[in-house]
Formats: sequence, structure tokens, C-alpha cells
Amino acid sequence: MSKVNSAISAKDLAQSQEWEVIKSAALTLRGHQIHDGSIPEKSVHRICAIAVSGISGSLRELAKRIDHDSEYLLACADDFDRWSDQGFTVPDFYDSLAAFHPEKHRIDGLAHLVVFPMYTQNGSTDRFVEAVLFEVIWPEFLARLESADYTNPAFVPVRFVDFTPGYVTNSAVIFPESVAVTPRVPAGAPEGSKAELPPFSWGGIFADREAARYRRVVKAAAEITHLDLPAGAQELLVDQNLAEKTYVMWDLIHDRTHMRGDLPFDPFMIKQRMPFYLYGLEELRCDLTAFRESVKLFRAKDTDEETRKYAQLVQYAVLFDRIFRFPLSGNRKRNYDSVAGQLLFAYLHQQKVLHWTDTQLAIDWDELPDAVVSLSDKINELYWRSIDRPKVVHWLAAYDLVSEVLAPHPASKWAKREIPLNGTTGELTDQILDDEFPLSMFYEALVKKMSPVIQSTIGITGKD
Repeated sequence: MSKVNSAISAKDLAQSQEWEVIKSAALTLRGHQIHDGSIPEKSVHRICAIAVSGISGSLRELAKRIDHDSEYLLACADDFDRWSDQGFTVPDFYDSLAAFHPEKHRIDGLAHLVVFPMYTQNGSTDRFVEAVLFEVIWPEFLARLESADYTNPAFVPVRFVDFTPGYVTNSAVIFPESVAVTPRVPAGAPEGSKAELPPFSWGGIFADREAARYRRVVKAAAEITHLDLPAGAQELLVDQNLAEKTYVMWDLIHDRTHMRGDLPFDPFMIKQRMPFYLYGLEELRCDLTAFRESVKLFRAKDTDEETRKYAQLVQYAVLFDRIFRFPLSGNRKRNYDSVAGQLLFAYLHQQKVLHWTDTQLAIDWDELPDAVVSLSDKINELYWRSIDRPKVVHWLAAYDLVSEVLAPHPASKWAKREIPLNGTTGELTDQILDDEFPLSMFYEALVKKMSPVIQSTIGITGKD
């Protein structure tokens, strides 16, 4: 992490004329782009060229005042001008993406202004021009954790300041993979080298949206289920700043876990067609690792008091977000996050740590940490064994783990093993029902009361 001198804060940027021009011009461009980001209708190219001129001029002006991002801002201005000059074909922002490095300046409160043609995960798949203004969240206790036992140099936790419509969604991330770029042969590479994407060295997670969403959903769910929350969990519901820092710690450990542990070769399962519940197990594995590491930090004698406090809060955040929000968010079409949340709830209930008695939810707080860690152990054991198993055997073992806790759909062919085991993996995946693990009666009742609350969190920020 390097020190920088920035002459403008995120608040000042949000009120600047340059930002207003960029936002307005982005809206103009978005209105004419098609799915791949291009603008094929030639009759609007003149007005779009004027919009691009406004963006590139504003970026060059801001580059004089934002030292830490000046190289990116100038490259981005050039990319916009090139896109306009080439007739608004499919955009290629390779140079500006390669120049943007927020991971090099993880300083609490540091502002970044980003403009890219990109899609927003959990939002839109269209590569439209998005303008996002955000600031880094980097508390001292987290910097100490990251520099010691939880290194994650690509992790950049951030807070929304302002944004264009692509982020009026559930999206809480900004990743370089989402930006419109065309692979190219690296400079100086031998003749005949393969074209490549620029190296991806960072990932931004909007902790303020995650925290605000958590506070609204869990508050409602606790009231509906009559759950008596511990003092720390109650504090999370009323203190946005506290919740943001809690999520940053959770996300730090979760994010690094995707590439750590006894894993299959590709834990992200990128570009692979697989049964959707495997994605749920991977996300749950990372969440439960964050939980177990927080338990370890909380119990360690040499943990400082500030870190110990957040270690306790992370446990509450993981538990409640996963059992209240995840099972009920989205539709029932291959919703892997829902399966992960349902699995955690049902496992704790079957371990008799979570109770639904007399229409009231109760949790044995003293027994909770070890019960959650025991589920983490089961998933870790599954992963450890996977390296010795053929792919389909691993899929079946993972299915067995989930179905030991969650009841499969009565029409499930997988549950009855009425599947073409001699067929291709694609044929096996086709036999998974869209709602292979339906909601329990508890969640069917809860979703009727929680749906309006969850829906109200679309586009939420820490200011809401």
C-alpha cells in the first residue's frame, strides 16, 4: 500500500461539474447502446460523439486533481475518444483497464472515479457505460489482519458515493472481468504469441451495500420470527459504520478462501456446466471459513480487543445473512445461494442448536460456533476427497452431503439415482431440477412476509 496525495475527496467529486457531465453523458450513451456495448445506429453517432467528448474532457481535467488515478483517467479518456473515432463499434477499454490499480492504494476514505463499458454482476449483462464514484474502506485493524495471517493483495473493499443505473440493482461488486476489452498480444511478446486479456489484479466489493442490506433484512426477520438477538448483533442493526467494517473483515477472508484449501482444480467452476448446488457449496465453504477463522480469532488469547470485537460480529453477520436473506432472495431457478442458506439453517436445526418452537426462533449461542464449524468440516472433507475422485463421483458425493440435510424435490431423478451415469456430464446436469431443493415450510411462510423487505434493498447504499 502506497501513500498518495489527492486534492479531492469523494464528497467533493460527487459535487463537481466534471462528475455531473460524466453521469449525464453516460446516460446518453446507455440509451443508444446494444447488448455488446456498441452503438450501430449511425444517426445517433453525432450526439454520442458529443457525449464522449464531455466524458473524455472531464476525465482529463480530473486527472490533474486525482494523482493516484491520473494514469487510468487519461487512458480512459483516450479509450473513449478511440471508441468514438472508430464509429462506436464493440468497445475495447484494454488500456484503461490495464492502468487502473486501486489495490495499490488501499487507504481509508480514498476516492476513485471509474467509467467503463461493463456489465454489473447480479444486475445487468449488458456492457453499457457505467460511471461509479466510490471510496475505499480500510480500517487499521483490517490492514493488520491482511498484512499478517489473511493476505489478499487483490481485495479492495469500497463504499458507494454515486453511480449510474447499472448499480440500481443487487450488484455489490466491481470486477475487471466485467469490463469490455479485446484480448491482444502483450507488447514485446514473441511472434505468434496468443492474444491475452490484461492481468486482473483487483476486485472491489461494496461493503456499504452489503451492510445496509443486512441491517434492513435481519431487523425485519428478527421481528417476524421473534428472535432474541445478542447485544452485538443488535448493535450491527443500528450502526452502519460498524456493519461495514464487519463485512469488510468477512469479505477479506471469504474472498481469499476461493483459492485456498484442499480444492478441485477450479474452485470457481468458471465456464463449466455443473449442477448448481456445487456453486452454493463453494460460497458456503468460503463463508464458513470466514466464520471459523473469526471463532479462532475470538478465542485466541493474543487477539487485540478491537479485532476480537469484529471477530464476534462477523459470526453474527455470516449466520443471519445466510439464513435470512440468501434463502429468500432471487427466484427458484437454480438459485445456488438459496441452497447454501437453506443448508446452514437446516443443519443447525438438526444439530438442535437452532429451534423453532411455539412460532419463535431461538439459538443456543454458546453451542453455535462449534456447530457451524462442524458443517465447515464436512464441506472441507468433501473437497479434500475430491482430488481422488472422478468428477461425477464428486458431484454425487456433494449431492449426498446436501440431501442428507435438505429434502430434494419429490420428482428428483438425482435423489433416486435415475440419471444417465454412463452419459455425459451435460446430460447429468440436465437432470437437475431448477428447484432441486425446494423451500421448507418454514421458509415458505417466511418469504411471504420478507419478500417486500428484500425487494426494497435493490439499489440500497449505506446512506439509505
